[in-house]
Amino acid sequence: MTILEQIVANKRLEVLTRKQVEPIEHLRNLCAGLEHGKSLKQALIDSSTGIISEFKRKSPSVGFIHPEAQVVPIVQAYESAGCSGISVLTDNAYFGGTISDFKLARASVSCPILRKEFIIEPYQVYESKIIGADVILLIAASLTLDLAYDLGEIAHELGMEVLLEIHSEEELDYISRYTDIVGVNNRNLKVFKTDVQTSFDLATKIPSNIVRISESGLKDPATVQALWKAGYKGFLMGEAFMKHKDPGVALASFIKGLS
Repeated sequence: MTILEQIVANKRLEVLTRKQVEPIEHLRNLCAGLEHGKSLKQALIDSSTGIISEFKRKSPSVGFIHPEAQVVPIVQAYESAGCSGISVLTDNAYFGGTISDFKLARASVSCPILRKEFIIEPYQVYESKIIGADVILLIAASLTLDLAYDLGEIAHELGMEVLLEIHSEEELDYISRYTDIVGVNNRNLKVFKTDVQTSFDLATKIPSNIVRISESGLKDPATVQALWKAGYKGFLMGEAFMKHKDPGVALASFIKGLS
């Protein structure tokens, strides 16, 4: 099994356990009447930097990055430093995140927040709405075309945006009417190797009317500036900030380097 297949298999077991505690019908009822989320897409369009700063404690590729990280002070520092949005991991087994992290972040900042998760079932979309997500992540490599479409439709019905993550030209077929943002992941999720050239190669192949972001392997302002010129409006960055003692200070310094 690839790392992605392992993660998805583990996620299916997690979701099955949560369903037994709280049925999907209950989640649907809790979603009724909830307000639409904030727009990350518009925030990126309006931003001069496009940085989506991420909170995560570890990753399968590098192990622990910031194991003792506390979500509230970090996301507040991110917002104060001028990020366009925040990404919060909720996968615990591979990334050290929790749903509690997300709830704390949502209560602490006002900017758009992406739930960074391996979403493979409608149950998780309703769950995302309840915990306050503005945007959900759909990873093409872990979904069929039909399932990606259906999950996107549910997200829009609930007033959330969809960030569709791709890492190859073949996955462009996953773009649909329910795609608000396309994220090009420079890390191949099957082997977890990273190459920023992936974003440059796909830049002209993504429809021009789609807001696009680059993800993974972004470490210096020069690379972000080059990607901006190539048509990207957003840059999802986690490890570059989280490896520092004070991720908010690292973000502020990075933004300064962009100007």
